[in-house]
Amino acid sequence: MGAAPKAPLAAADPALARVIGALPYRLALAGGWIDQPFVSRLNPQPPGAMVVVSVLPTFRFMDRSGISTSTREVAARLWRGRLPRRDPATLVRELYAAENAGKSEPSGSQDMIGLIYPGVSRLDYTSRAEGGVFPAAIESNTDPGVATWLERVLHLLPVAPRPDGYNPLGVKRLDPAWVRRLGQSGHDCYAAILRRDARALGASFNDCMRCWEALLPQTVRHPRLTVDLAGLLACYQRRYAGAMYSGCGGGYLLVVSEEPVPGAFHATVRLARGGKGA
Repeated sequence: MGAAPKAPLAAADPALARVIGALPYRLALAGGWIDQPFVSRLNPQPPGAMVVVSVLPTFRFMDRSGISTSTREVAARLWRGRLPRRDPATLVRELYAAENAGKSEPSGSQDMIGLIYPGVSRLDYTSRAEGGVFPAAIESNTDPGVATWLERVLHLLPVAPRPDGYNPLGVKRLDPAWVRRLGQSGHDCYAAILRRDARALGASFNDCMRCWEALLPQTVRHPRLTVDLAGLLACYQRRYAGAMYSGCGGGYLLVVSEEPVPGAFHATVRLARGGKGA
């Protein structure tokens, strides 16, 4: 018999957990920005969707990289470093209120949901439900087989945190046709994950990035950016099934591939208690 798989490092090493914290991180996949009401209200075919993945803290992710580290810090202060064992929808609202108090440009609720809900979740947004602030519906999948497949085909490449003074909202070209396509990329992404279809998953990433460039072009092209994000993205999209950034302004490049990607690492999906990553 082969050796038993090793436990994720943060779960196995209390010293590391004390340094980086025990709270999960969150990856945002295709459909991002549809959680913002100024985007979702223009969708001619609601609800639009986006996909989030709760991941274990097996190492310290970079700040300012679209991994919801600022939301995680607020959660750590609010709940003393641990997710309470209470209704996740209630926790999302508590954390949303704590992070966005007094903000003129509030963080989207997908940040909180991705930290709190385990597994892979599809979030359906429409302005008809609570003005688009919270999703009209959430569908989560905590199947260990799905999680293991996603961990294998999703490769993360560190690029660079977004720079100080960077704001992706300087130019807005909010065409409803592109908003509809953005929301559809999230639906396509979640369906591809459930089917374990790497080609379709990569296509949803590529389509999401086209939508970002069309709707909010400064997500990848901005005077303060020192990395050619668009050029780098194009290289990986040509070579692999698909690629997108973890957040606006860079962060990590998320690459979909059945083959190894040089320099990349894999995240560990956090599942419900009783499953892998509990």
